[in-house]
Amino acid sequence: MSQMPQLSACPSCEEPLESGDRFCGACGYDLSAVPERPQDNPTIAMNGSVPAQGAPAGAYPEAQAAPPAGQAWPAPGPDGPDAPGPAHPPTDLPGAAPGGTTLPPGTPPPPSAPPAPAAGVRFDRRPEPGGHAVPAGAGWTQPDEYLLQAPDPRVSADPAASAADAGGKVCVACRAGRVDDDGYCENCGHAQPRERDHMEQESGPVAAVSDRGLRHHRNEDAFAIGSTALPDGSPASVAIVCDGVSSATRPDDASLAASKAASQSLLAALPRGTHPQQAMHDAIVAASRAVNSLAEEPATAREHAPHQNAPACTIVGAVVTSGLLIVGWVGDSRAYWVPVDRSAPPARLTEDDSWAAQMVAAGLMNEAEAYADERAHAITGWLGADAYELEPHTAAFKPDRPGVVVVCTDGLWNYAEAAEEMARVVPLDAATHPLHSARVLVGHALDGGGHDNVTVALVPFPAVPQGAGSA
Repeated sequence: MSQMPQLSACPSCEEPLESGDRFCGACGYDLSAVPERPQDNPTIAMNGSVPAQGAPAGAYPEAQAAPPAGQAWPAPGPDGPDAPGPAHPPTDLPGAAPGGTTLPPGTPPPPSAPPAPAAGVRFDRRPEPGGHAVPAGAGWTQPDEYLLQAPDPRVSADPAASAADAGGKVCVACRAGRVDDDGYCENCGHAQPRERDHMEQESGPVAAVSDRGLRHHRNEDAFAIGSTALPDGSPASVAIVCDGVSSATRPDDASLAASKAASQSLLAALPRGTHPQQAMHDAIVAASRAVNSLAEEPATAREHAPHQNAPACTIVGAVVTSGLLIVGWVGDSRAYWVPVDRSAPPARLTEDDSWAAQMVAAGLMNEAEAYADERAHAITGWLGADAYELEPHTAAFKPDRPGVVVVCTDGLWNYAEAAEEMARVVPLDAATHPLHSARVLVGHALDGGGHDNVTVALVPFPAVPQGAGSA
């Protein structure tokens, strides 16, 4: 049983009491029911409020702007005020009781207790130049966005090793949690980047890079590259780039299916001796069939639009041999020719299937006016079950000098539309360092705003043997 508190007056009627009284003689108040008086040691939080329950004395000492008269802080070390000073125990500094009276020297500090977590309170303090921490409420705060999440004690000291042992990935945000099957961190809940958000590939002398861009929530572009040999043993390089039509259902699936089908068709037909231009035509037809087949499948779980339309995409491809350059396309993805000798003129190798191109071809607008119109990028040709009759475009060229073929979506050429503009942003060593140059071109689009997905493949001309990629 706890000891009854000693009172000098009745808490109900203020009648004087004597030692040992259990009831007030005036009003009969039960003195044993009086709770023990708490210690008067309020803690000042960073927001200036005073908690109802005081913490033990000394747990949160109030900051002093200057020491009391006649007292001095410990002097800094010999290296100056910015160097860490010697450690000082609490008894070295003058203290004060809750009522403001100075404690005599040598008085041990009162017992302290760890602070209870509370909203708006931080427990990481900014260090002072002398090495002392600034207590809470001492005139310095941090914005809420800098609050750090405490590490999960269930995570091992080596999260990368533990996640690898469990057959999973480590979170890119907290570097501590394992990524679950849904693509979220089990520790901090951060969504992980999707595999298609940024893709890079190098195949022999050909390289391609694709990026989601800065505005889209997913990457709806896709590419496929490869190298093979013709029946006479001479090398051939292949690059296919596809851009999903965002207004269609499952555009990312459409571009991926088209790029795979076209690439597989080309890499199978060229070694059999099929002429490269005919092989390109057949590859676009194969890509169209692959996209059309998606319309027969049920909508995926992540597509819940009440009115489904057929998946669709554009396509552009290039085949480069030792003396021949073939391009094929449907839609508004493009191919450019950029010679190694920049004194020679570059060229655009494709014509868009778009509203703007039709206006220019009909003589109704010049190119600058047409592409400035809001309808400029409305395409008139695409791959998909709801497209008009498919008419693959193919063209053959025989360049008289070495160069590089730039195969790209409008996410790049929007920022370098004319052939001369594209030639200026293509690095001078693109033919020998295609992967680095593709990264540079994607970076150019991102620096320009990155409003769309960005995909580019670089194919050196003439074709070089497989395995002779970037140095």
